[in-house]
Amino acid sequence: MSKNWEPDKRVILTILLLIPIGISTKFYDGYAKSWVNNSLSDILYVIFWTLILFSLRPVSNPLKICGLVFIISSIIEISQLWNFPIIVELRRGFIGKSLFGNTFIASDFLYYFLGSCSSYFLIKYFQNSANIDNA
Repeated sequence: MSKNWEPDKRVILTILLLIPIGISTKFYDGYAKSWVNNSLSDILYVIFWTLILFSLRPVSNPLKICGLVFIISSIIEISQLWNFPIIVELRRGFIGKSLFGNTFIASDFLYYFLGSCSSYFLIKYFQNSANIDNA
């Protein structure tokens, strides 16, 4: 990264758009409510965090970024099997519940994987359109 590095405005815009879209999935009350509230939000969650990491280090290998977010999301999912006091306290509010979840659901791993795959192609698109070589 050079001294004049700036995050790609398109990446920042995408991140900013994902925030209200992701939050709105938690309040959606229409067709396929359960899937939108839980599974679609998992996909968007992974895309959000991969783009955050990518915006901080755009020359990174997208596979490494997506893999890291998938692993961390999976660890958080597995942690839902135990009730660690600090995590229980964090999960009491909307933000904590949205970030850390509150119920272990094995199928969430599929949606983390789908979010990671989507993120990989999105990052490759941003890198190719900006002519960024990744490590």
